[in-house]
Amino acid sequence: MAAPLVLVVLVAVTVRAVLYRSSLAAFISERVEVASPLNAWKRVVEGLALLDLGVSPYSGAIFHETPLIIYLFHFLIEYAELVFMITDVLTAVALYLAIQDFNKVVFKKQKLLIELDKYAPDAAELIRTPMEMHYIPLKVALFYLLNPYTVMSCVAKSTCAINNTVIAFFILATIKGSAFLSAVFLALATYQSLYPLTLFAPALLYLLQRQFIPIKLKSKSFWLYTMQYAALYLCSLVVIICLSFFLLNSWDFIPSVYGFILSVPDLTPNIGLFWYFFAEMFEHFSLFFVCVFQINVFFYTIPLAIKLKEHPVFFMFVQIAIISIFKSYPTVGDIALYMAFLPVWSHLYRFLRNIFILSCVIIVCSLLFPVLWHLWIYAGSANSNFYYAITLTFNIGQILLISDYFYAFLRREYYLTHGLHLTRQDGTEAMLVLK
Repeated sequence: MAAPLVLVVLVAVTVRAVLYRSSLAAFISERVEVASPLNAWKRVVEGLALLDLGVSPYSGAIFHETPLIIYLFHFLIEYAELVFMITDVLTAVALYLAIQDFNKVVFKKQKLLIELDKYAPDAAELIRTPMEMHYIPLKVALFYLLNPYTVMSCVAKSTCAINNTVIAFFILATIKGSAFLSAVFLALATYQSLYPLTLFAPALLYLLQRQFIPIKLKSKSFWLYTMQYAALYLCSLVVIICLSFFLLNSWDFIPSVYGFILSVPDLTPNIGLFWYFFAEMFEHFSLFFVCVFQINVFFYTIPLAIKLKEHPVFFMFVQIAIISIFKSYPTVGDIALYMAFLPVWSHLYRFLRNIFILSCVIIVCSLLFPVLWHLWIYAGSANSNFYYAITLTFNIGQILLISDYFYAFLRREYYLTHGLHLTRQDGTEAMLVLK
């Protein structure tokens, strides 16, 4: 499997290198779908210019990245293109290794459940085989490296690519069962963009399973391990934030980064749900609705943790998708990360109801973004309603796609234990409905 992975990496690097040297690079870097006020490369350059002049990069309203990012590029600014290509490759390799290990865990669990006779007799066709799972890690790496969203994010030098790398290493550390590294990378991801805080729950559930600790609120071992993992996470986060303070000798970055993410003061159009809504809203109501919008990312964590406590990796996939849809400044790079996981759930395809329609919606919306932007900003023959309409359609398509996968996953799990051929009490065929 190493040779195909190397080939995929070489193709991906070649595509990026060619695009960096083309006239498309400048066009892509200006696209609002690819770069946001948080992660745009030109804002990083502005911050570096201020730092070189001895002025705090957070003294204005331009730079909103974290101190570690600006100091990273302070030394590597000449090799920025190489840095972004390496981060993409590292993300793909981390996901490849993580899914490789996850498949081994899935196969062992499946084998144990078959031996314990937990599956229905007529559910044999739903059992996954080593052959069908063999190429999934390679497909994940392929889906990430050659996804147009990932390529554009890399060519635009959006720092979203670095966030994805940190999250990928967090996933790898979690699946490998390393609580310390999982907590450290989760702290780094939270430090970078705040929203990965919600990944604490799926990571904890997975690590508890690895340690064979029962997920019961009355269990002492459950609470002991939870406190240990939470302490590792919080200590790592405090250390990173203190390191940022020592680098800058100032706490200015906290309101400039996290205050900016939460309060959403910059209403530059993007592919998210915030900008149009708050541009049209009376100032008096903005605080209330900012809270309502922001709570969306965190609101689903507890019910999903209850429903998917036995399936933390699928829970993690859903939570990453929720973050990419409902965060305040999303870009296509965020979407690319959860889309890389779609091959992992290839066994759910037979249960998906609207996959073709939703795929078409997402593709068509992606193509219409630059068209409607041109009609609005340059041609003047459209207005912001047109662009927001396609943004809304794009996000609804993503929400329905994740809902479809969620339904398909629960449906397969039910069929595994109750059988494919369900009947009512009167002997007629029954239909499974998700309520």
